[in-house]
Amino acid sequence: MGEMTGFQLGVIGALFLSVASSVSIVICNKALMTNLAFPFATTLTSWHLMVTYCTLHVAHRLKFFDNKPIDMKTVVLFGVLNGISIGFLNLSLGFNSIGFYQMTKLAIIPFTVLLETIFFKKQFSQKIKLSLFLLLVGVAIASVTDLQLNFVGTVLSLLAIATTCVGQILTNTIQKRLNVSSTQLLYQSAPFQAAILFVSGPPVDKFLTNQNVFAYTYSPIVLGFIIMSCLIAVSVNFSTFLVIGKTSPVTYQVLGHLKTCLVLGFGYTLLHDPFTSRNIVGILIAVLGMVLYSYFCTQDNQKIKKQLPDLSPPNNQNKVDKEDEPFLVGGGQDQESHEVKKLQTKDSLV
Repeated sequence: MGEMTGFQLGVIGALFLSVASSVSIVICNKALMTNLAFPFATTLTSWHLMVTYCTLHVAHRLKFFDNKPIDMKTVVLFGVLNGISIGFLNLSLGFNSIGFYQMTKLAIIPFTVLLETIFFKKQFSQKIKLSLFLLLVGVAIASVTDLQLNFVGTVLSLLAIATTCVGQILTNTIQKRLNVSSTQLLYQSAPFQAAILFVSGPPVDKFLTNQNVFAYTYSPIVLGFIIMSCLIAVSVNFSTFLVIGKTSPVTYQVLGHLKTCLVLGFGYTLLHDPFTSRNIVGILIAVLGMVLYSYFCTQDNQKIKKQLPDLSPPNNQNKVDKEDEPFLVGGGQDQESHEVKKLQTKDSLV
């Protein structure tokens, strides 16, 4: 029982860290990209990942964590896949309207559910599916505006959805099957993600913005916000891996939509962005879906724990499936597409 309580407290801490750091970086990046006119989202992401790796390298040298070797092929494939997914998300953002990009984000949850059902034989109860449906409807009402379709944008969105889902499922699967921590996985994969974006970032940003990141005039205040963004990104990246590893890719996406609602709320409160009754109704429906998701996950976990004594030896009774831990009660990568564009700027995919 003590072990389970400790695990649940760890999950709650990871969720809180993820929400706090993500909302903070949205506000920071909005100021950087909107007020200071620094539009180079993909390049900024590569800097985020390099700073994350350097921070973890220092922590490793100081013996804050032990590095566990992972098969190089697995690490390279995982890092490259996640780097590519961030690139596709940024390109999708550049080629699509705000509304269609928001629909792309919403499609990640059902697609993840579909992949886990087909390839991992994971079962999602009707109640869980209903709560996820309410969540998606609420976020759609609150954030989706215009829907403009084009062939290139649609293809990029499909590629972004596929690579994001597979990357997040792999994040969860690698940690569990290879018994590595989120810190160990992030430490080994971050250089490859950063390398992909470091090479592809400048041309992608130039294509999307018609500006050259190397020709930009970096004032002291811009450099200050870039440094602040990179430091917050360390927490965002770490908490993303931590949440996905302790819960599941679906739970991480649910958490991501909570962040969307918070971003909209903070945008209205702190940044005086437009806020209508439609936004309020959508957020309330989304929050209802999140609460129901948490409640139904709790019920399912209690059923699992009741069945375990009959299925497992006594010393294994506390080993419940952590993959469905509820997202609100202790029940992701850095692919936070922080809904900054909804706040009238380009996304920073941290």
